[in-house]
Amino acid sequence: MDNQFFKNVEKKTGVNMKDIFELANSLQNANFKDEQTVRGVVKRVAQIANRKVPKELEDQIVKMITKNGKQLDFNTIANMLNNNKK
Repeated sequence: MDNQFFKNVEKKTGVNMKDIFELANSLQNANFKDEQTVRGVVKRVAQIANRKVPKELEDQIVKMITKNGKQLDFNTIANMLNNNKK
C-alpha cells in the first residue's frame, strides 16, 4: 500500500498509522490467556482510538478474550470499543 493511503486513513480516523503498526506487531506473539497482557492491549487500543472504556466493559472484553485465548487483531477490539459510544 502506498503512503497516500495511510495518510488518508490517518486523516479520516485521526489514528496514527505508526501506532496501529506498533500495536499489530505487539499482538503477534501476545499471550491472550494472560489477563494482564489482555488488559494492556485493551487499554492501548482505547488510547489509540481515543475512547474511554468503562471498567465494566474492560472486564467483559478481558473475560471474553482470556476465556477463548485465541489470537486477536486490532479490528476485533476496535469493534468492541465502537459498540461503546463515548
